[in-house]
Amino acid sequence: MGVIEAIILGIIQGLTEFLPVSSSGHLELAKFILGDDALPKESLTFTIVLHFATALSTLLIFRKEVLQIFKGLFQFSWNTETKFSLKIVISMLPAVIVGLLFEEQLEYFFSGQILLVGCMLLITALLLVLADKAKTSSVQTSYASSLWIGVAQAIAMLPGISRSGATISTSVLLKIDRTQAARFSFLMVVPLIVGKIAKDILGGELSVDNAEMFPMFIGFIAAFLSGLLACKWMLALVKKSKLYYFSGYCVVVGIIAIVYALSH
Repeated sequence: MGVIEAIILGIIQGLTEFLPVSSSGHLELAKFILGDDALPKESLTFTIVLHFATALSTLLIFRKEVLQIFKGLFQFSWNTETKFSLKIVISMLPAVIVGLLFEEQLEYFFSGQILLVGCMLLITALLLVLADKAKTSSVQTSYASSLWIGVAQAIAMLPGISRSGATISTSVLLKIDRTQAARFSFLMVVPLIVGKIAKDILGGELSVDNAEMFPMFIGFIAAFLSGLLACKWMLALVKKSKLYYFSGYCVVVGIIAIVYALSH
């Protein structure tokens, strides 16, 4: 993989991680168009590294909230921060279970499955339309809703299903406050990505050829910087209920992917 390709993929990841158009789906489409011939495991490794970059941008954007959570946890009392952390843990469980039990199947999905990506983008479009039509509410995230949002996140492990789109849409359909829904969506994925990186490093699975180190680093930086911009943009869009813009985009890209896959 060259430096230019890494920059392109990094920018795509940074923008689409927070915008509800499926970062994993766009990465698979971009790698296919750019002629990426990496093995599924190597391709997935690059995807994970880019996700780690956007996780760091999330931590930077929400640094005040994260610090408050840690301060609350170290008070060792049943306070607001402790309850929020428990909800984050609950939301992680479905994705952790799916990731552990179906790791090989997930690797297969990250090997140029363009037809799958196209079909899943259409599902993402439907979710965004439903969320935009939902009435604004001020309901807080509960333990039960955390689990349902976690299920949406687990389903979004399929390339083409937008993680932010699925989790925010599920939250809004559960009548959770839109701003809180976006905040919860962005924070809930950080422990998963960090955990995945740690697991692969400790297990010796996150090995990269020396020739790929520099392009991967450049891609990381590109994803981090573009992620900072996209995160702030998405927070404003969710608050203003403008998700249907991205629904139309997902339909167009999804149909193009499906037509291309069926004609080749």
